[in-house]
Amino acid sequence: MHCPFCSAEDTKVIDSRLVAEGDQVRRRRECMSCRERFTTYELAELLMPRVIKNNGIREPFDEAKLRAGLLRALEKRPVSTEQIESAIAQIKHYLQATGEREIKSLIIGERVMQALRSLDEVAYVRFASVYRRFKDLNEFRQEIDRLEKKEPS
Repeated sequence: MHCPFCSAEDTKVIDSRLVAEGDQVRRRRECMSCRERFTTYELAELLMPRVIKNNGIREPFDEAKLRAGLLRALEKRPVSTEQIESAIAQIKHYLQATGEREIKSLIIGERVMQALRSLDEVAYVRFASVYRRFKDLNEFRQEIDRLEKKEPS
C-alpha cells in the first residue's frame, strides 16, 4: 500500500478490525518513511455475472432493473422496504454464489418469482402474468390454482 502523504511503498498495519457487519476490514497503517498514519478499508470484490437475454444479447447485471421489477409488482402492497432490500440482496447473493460469468435472464426471473411468492402472493401473480406473458384469464386461473395447491391452508 502506497503512503498517501509521501508515496512511499513501505507501510505497516498497526490495527485491523471488522466493520460493516463483517463485510469489510478496517486497517490502520503507518508509513515507515514519513511516520504518518492513515486508514484503509478492504472488502471482497464479488463480480455479478453478465445477463444473457432471451434474444441472445448479453448485458451487465443491472440492480436498478431488478429493483424496478420488484417495486412494480409490489406497488400498493403491504411489503416493507427492508423486505424488498432483503429480497434483492438474496437474489444478488445467489447470482454471485453461482460463480458463473454469464447467467440467463430466465434464471433471474425465476428467482424474482420465488422471492415475490414468499413476500406477497398478489405481487407474485402480477409479476408472473407479465413475465410468463399470460394471454387470457384462464392462464391467470391456472397460476392461482398452482399457487393454492403449493400452499397449505
